[in-house]
Amino acid sequence: MQGLMQDWPLTVDRILDHAKVNHGHREIVTRSVEGPIVRRSYADLHTRAKQVSAALLAAGIRLGDRIATLAWNTDRHMEAWYGTMGIGAVLHTLNPRLFPEQLVYIINHAGDRVIFTDLTFVPLLEKLADKLPSVEGYVVFCDEASMPQSTLPKAIAYETLIAGRPSDTQWGGFDEQTACGLCYTSGTTGNPKGVLYSHRSNVLHTLLTLQTDVMGLSARDTVLPVVPMFHANAWGVAFSAPAVGARLVLPGARMDGAAIYELLETERVTFTAAVPTVWQMLLGHLRETGQRPTTLKKVVIGGSAVPEAILRAFEDEYGIEVIHAWGMTELSPLGSLGSLPPEAEGLERDDVVKLKLKQGRAPFGVEMKIVDDAGTEIARDGTTFGRLVVRGPAIAREYYRGEGGTILDADGFFDTGDVATLDSMGLMQITDRAKDVIKSGGEWISSIEIENHAMGHPSVALAGVIARPHPKWDERPLLVVQLRPGASATQEDILAFLDGRIARWWMPDAVAFVDAIPLGATGKINKLELRRIFADFVLPTAQPNVAAE
Repeated sequence: MQGLMQDWPLTVDRILDHAKVNHGHREIVTRSVEGPIVRRSYADLHTRAKQVSAALLAAGIRLGDRIATLAWNTDRHMEAWYGTMGIGAVLHTLNPRLFPEQLVYIINHAGDRVIFTDLTFVPLLEKLADKLPSVEGYVVFCDEASMPQSTLPKAIAYETLIAGRPSDTQWGGFDEQTACGLCYTSGTTGNPKGVLYSHRSNVLHTLLTLQTDVMGLSARDTVLPVVPMFHANAWGVAFSAPAVGARLVLPGARMDGAAIYELLETERVTFTAAVPTVWQMLLGHLRETGQRPTTLKKVVIGGSAVPEAILRAFEDEYGIEVIHAWGMTELSPLGSLGSLPPEAEGLERDDVVKLKLKQGRAPFGVEMKIVDDAGTEIARDGTTFGRLVVRGPAIAREYYRGEGGTILDADGFFDTGDVATLDSMGLMQITDRAKDVIKSGGEWISSIEIENHAMGHPSVALAGVIARPHPKWDERPLLVVQLRPGASATQEDILAFLDGRIARWWMPDAVAFVDAIPLGATGKINKLELRRIFADFVLPTAQPNVAAE
């Protein structure tokens, strides 16, 4: 016997339909790429997205065709986003921080037919256009007056494209399992792989994000997604904000501390999300100027582990709640959030901080466990490391065009590639990527934990830990440090700071100072590049007759 409920397909166009009807007056504020602040509403967004749909249909775009965007977080980007998805075409976000050859590979692998782009990226695309045979035309997010002279074939200004188009194009009407969005992994090893989201998975992920212990957004919030839309749908905010009618503030191309602070204050932002490097810049600005955010209540930090110094600064100095998040492109992307469990009530502050530095608990919609190399589940004791595997309705079952082969185990779990622990409260803590963990004397050393403690030193701007060969211990840690501008520190200073904060046998065998630590396309430390840079580095303890204690 089946239930007698309505068949209401879970397609993302319903999110914007809901926003128009129930929150049509709510503002969408954009710092445009051209400079001025632009104010529109969800009703405006709905109308203009429908005009995008009409323009795409007139150009022969049909169900399943891939439409790419190379753009910042703006209202026009969101219009193209919903206008593409609403007619069943696939919105493919391109990451401008990838190398040009990676972009060429991704665009050709996806078979993109049209690319929407910001003025910022027109010169980049001009250099790539003759290598992109599937691309039939380019739309530049600007009006006719701002349209640059360009060699891009069939380039048109966005406002010209949608001008006079009807706003009554029918959305939906297709199966909820229809492909909706395409986002490629950052490709630190090998070619990037495509994660093809469905309408159903995106809607379910939206509901997942709105749980109180996840993002918990409401119509009373003003949301500033600093995390780009090309990073797995701005961690879902591009769907979850309109789903509840939250006021939306889009930062455009300016991501420096001063620009972010200006938007936080002038637009009275209550909620924001970004990677740790963004919040380091904001903290630097606040400390230099003595300014304080007055309305900001919650900061979600993900993409890489949150250094304790950043968490304590936001919470203890500025009274802003920090929520540590973990996820992956393959997870749509949220996998866990560091909202405190009830067991944390009454704990001392230092103990609370230790809990908050973990990557947090899996929300409903994500099944999570730790397994050994044989696939056997490991006890949730908070200390035993193992491979982190997950499954759920918004988690990839394979990559686009079958790249990478089978990616699920016999029980349908996806191996994240992370090494982690789980405790009895359900709190997960990533200790490393499987490829980054340091194997010393048969035991594992967490590079992430060393990095986080090193980042607490007042002179350290960024820290990365990689393994170097050792004749006795197989591998030992090398700590690579980027100092803050104008700051100074020696190896002895850094090691003395770490003493007592990490296990003695975890202590790095050497500290190397660099002008800049390389970052990947998503703002994470590029360990692959660090290993290349230090490929010939020999640890002092690896010299003949010398061994680490």
